[in-house]
Amino acid sequence: MRSPEEAIRDILTQVEPSGHVEDVRLLDALGRVLAEDVASDVDLPPFQKSAMDGFAVHSADFAVGADEGSLLSTVGESRAGAPFSGSVPLGSCVAIYTGAEVPADCDAVVMVEKSVAEGSGIRLHDAPGQGQNICNRGEDLARGARVFPRGRRISSTDLSVLAAVGAQPVRVFRRPRVAVLTTGDELVEADQSPGAGQIREGNTLHLAALARLAGAEVLEVGIVRDDPEELRARFGHALDTCDAVITTGGVSMGKYDLVAEAFQELGVEEVFHKVAIKPGKPIWFGMRGTTPVFALPGNPVSCLLDHEVFVRPALGKLGGLDPERWHAPLHRGRWEGGPVRPNPRQQNLPVTLDQDELGVTLLRPLAWRSSADIVGLSAAQGMAIVPPGEAPGPGALLDWRALDER
Repeated sequence: MRSPEEAIRDILTQVEPSGHVEDVRLLDALGRVLAEDVASDVDLPPFQKSAMDGFAVHSADFAVGADEGSLLSTVGESRAGAPFSGSVPLGSCVAIYTGAEVPADCDAVVMVEKSVAEGSGIRLHDAPGQGQNICNRGEDLARGARVFPRGRRISSTDLSVLAAVGAQPVRVFRRPRVAVLTTGDELVEADQSPGAGQIREGNTLHLAALARLAGAEVLEVGIVRDDPEELRARFGHALDTCDAVITTGGVSMGKYDLVAEAFQELGVEEVFHKVAIKPGKPIWFGMRGTTPVFALPGNPVSCLLDHEVFVRPALGKLGGLDPERWHAPLHRGRWEGGPVRPNPRQQNLPVTLDQDELGVTLLRPLAWRSSADIVGLSAAQGMAIVPPGEAPGPGALLDWRALDER
């Protein structure tokens, strides 16, 4: 069997970015991946801007150490969207508000808290230096500077930045189109009452949600019976219409584990079957042309782990994401459970998370029964990773992956 690292390498060697791009409105761009570098078409700020409410002044009007302050006349005001357009002689000032343009004659702003109205003038108790409380033109971003690189996934904060630099619409990669299918004669839909030997199916909902979080568009979701003809028909349609196909169930060694054979009959070439990981060992991966196929085992915990370790990076690469963002980051924590028995496969153990007084993450194991225990998994916040052959005890430092995007 391949190690998880070897399997990931083989998957990412086979998968290539789709390269399809489209222009979308910023309102619809959250979570999309930039298809080109974005540069600013303006300086930010675009003018000398006041950082607070107060008075725009000449710093030369203030004597250092003058206890009585400086009495100035007010010749106007500058507010956001309506700058002061006149001249500001020495001995005078302009009332100004946060975000407003500083008059060209002025070189400092005194905050309003240091002002007192006196007759027809304003006494300012300050000795401002040049540039005080002023945001300089272009200090945040110069015109022509790169804002974001190609391959970045757009966050909610990014939307404000993209709007500020005029990236409307924004050019992004098309979302990878994915089919999520599960196999089994024992499965019924969530709104049906299970009969003898039947269970309600939830893996497709789980996997489709994970695929969407990874940036994909899920075109097809459903149950396929353990019938060779039906398998070929549904799988064939998915292969013809989608950029990637994900299935669950039917990949072990039983009489009715027909998935790999059906895919191979449809021209999918097997790359590997089984990985040294626990849970999730029976994963099958193949390619038809540029379309990757992930046949995951039917146990829900295995599905989750295989998706996060193997499918998620592939969807990231398909969707044009920067390589540094293909994999979910791993973290480091301290094992708070008992001794772990060694296993020749990499073990992934569901945990809840806590912190000690020094801020160290504590990994507390969950009592769960097997990789079919979806109820137990629903309480997990992460998966502690035990390398093959190792037997960590209480206090051992382990890598863990977060499960906070479910």
